[in-house]
Amino acid sequence: MENEFGYVELQVKRDGPVDWLTLNRPERLNAFNATMIAELNDYFLQLAVDETVRVVVLRGAGKGFCAGVDVKEITGLVANGIVSDMRGQRRISEVVMRMRRCPQPIIALMHGAATGGGFALALAADVRIAADTARMNCAFIKLGLTACDMGLSYMLPRMVGVSVASELMMTGRFIDAKRAVALGLVSEAVAEKDLEKVGRGYVDDMLATSPLGLKLTKEGLNMALDAPSLEAAIALEDRNQVLTIQSPNFTEGMRAFLQKRPPKYQDR
Repeated sequence: MENEFGYVELQVKRDGPVDWLTLNRPERLNAFNATMIAELNDYFLQLAVDETVRVVVLRGAGKGFCAGVDVKEITGLVANGIVSDMRGQRRISEVVMRMRRCPQPIIALMHGAATGGGFALALAADVRIAADTARMNCAFIKLGLTACDMGLSYMLPRMVGVSVASELMMTGRFIDAKRAVALGLVSEAVAEKDLEKVGRGYVDDMLATSPLGLKLTKEGLNMALDAPSLEAAIALEDRNQVLTIQSPNFTEGMRAFLQKRPPKYQDR
């Protein structure tokens, strides 16, 4: 079912337990406007409590993934005055925080431009796959702004290290899919025509896991990223592992492994 949420700038196609979420402003390279930001915030807020959705695939319509903030409509996102600007800024950055809070893994399929806010949106996903046409950069620095925006200063150095993050954020240089793979920013680079097919392979592998196990894996990774010590990370791992052991899916997973067959997990 498409656009069941009644969105204007987003297209949501629900395929069983998978949402295919498409940024749908192809005439503007899917750049953010106020409507798209509001719809992204609404979608990810609802997703956080929607147990029927297990995986989200995020992509862009047309020739690119997302060109960041639409500079022709930036006055609709921020206004003159510190208080108004802060409110507009927080509406944009809240999208990234809601993406990280939601328990479902998000797979970003990137092609063409993934710049500025579009780059940040992709980094907020859990898995990134880049088409050979993908070009990424921290565009904010080229607009007279700081490159520290939408979580980039948090996520990028954790993924590529401080030196490379500084390079990208302080110069606004573009990187292609090949370098993105080498840096560990994306899982793989593929021909653009194969992007959806490859993405479906990741979806299938995730759906083959137990629902609770997948959800707690995302939670555990998020928490371990900022864990103050190994002991703190292991304490959370132990707690989550005990929770999954109590699920009937653990018994089914063990039985299926011993019987050399695919497991038939329950939806919990």
